[in-house]
Amino acid sequence: MENLIEINFEHVCLEGLIHKKSDQKAVIVCHPHPLYGGSMDNPVVTAVADSFFVKGYTTLRFNFRGVGNSTGAFDDGVGEQDDVRAATAMLVKDGFKKIVLAGYSFGAWINTQVMADGCNMPDHLAAHIADHIMVSPPVGFMRFDDIDTLCRTGLIICGDCDEYAPVPMIETCIKKWRISSRLEIIKNGDHFYSASLGTLRKILEDYLS
Repeated sequence: MENLIEINFEHVCLEGLIHKKSDQKAVIVCHPHPLYGGSMDNPVVTAVADSFFVKGYTTLRFNFRGVGNSTGAFDDGVGEQDDVRAATAMLVKDGFKKIVLAGYSFGAWINTQVMADGCNMPDHLAAHIADHIMVSPPVGFMRFDDIDTLCRTGLIICGDCDEYAPVPMIETCIKKWRISSRLEIIKNGDHFYSASLGTLRKILEDYLS
């Protein structure tokens, strides 16, 4: 069963849900755009978390600042990066050795800012980031052109009918970032995975196996 937690740092208190399974490996799942109704309760976010849990990971999903019962206000992606770092710091403090960052849409964009150019985290946190997974990175909607390199990115998932994450633009980004990530394209999949959640889960569970 998921348990409600608080992530407290600086002047912010984030609400989150943790589902404990392993005491060594965990995933942080970041949600879509707060200004468009995104929250940790998004169906894609919960599907990603469920897939990791099935494969033996403790899962943590949380609301960015200003969403739900998280304090603060939307910070255009700047403070939200600190939210991810704070969630990571909490898991490291709790003894987790292997942490995966997974993000959907806006959450994927936030995580790329954190992971860009050698990982924009203090060394003691960066050392615990084992993998980075993007679900529908919104390259057609948000700016990714300030990212030169992207480390530890193992998997990118998108649909071939996703106007916010067009496959050709993602492929261009992969070449620019000089990464060899596994790219999984879901046939007839849109940005919201309205008929593709099962396929999404299968891809994730196969990858984690």
